[in-house]
Amino acid sequence: MDEALKENIMGALEQVVDPELGIDIVNLGLVYDVELNEEGTCIVTMTLTSMGCPLAGTIVEQVKAALVGIPEVKDVDVNIVWNPPWTKDKMSRYAKIALGIS
Repeated sequence: MDEALKENIMGALEQVVDPELGIDIVNLGLVYDVELNEEGTCIVTMTLTSMGCPLAGTIVEQVKAALVGIPEVKDVDVNIVWNPPWTKDKMSRYAKIALGIS
């Protein structure tokens, strides 16, 4: 996948906001990787802030909805992983400022 397409996908994922924290999943550092295979399936490898996240299904559906409008993406597979575990160190500077974390 070329860099422009990857940036387009990541930009679309910035529209997916974690309902509990009010910050998008990219700036929270929840998205670990995105890949696009030959069939047009976008594989999003991501984590959640906690294993017991009650809104996991909602976030997965929002990820799929965010990528539907990208012409190269024919299908979306969201791969939730727990390793490496998410920590606040993965957050962008913007997210840390917005949440008052130093």
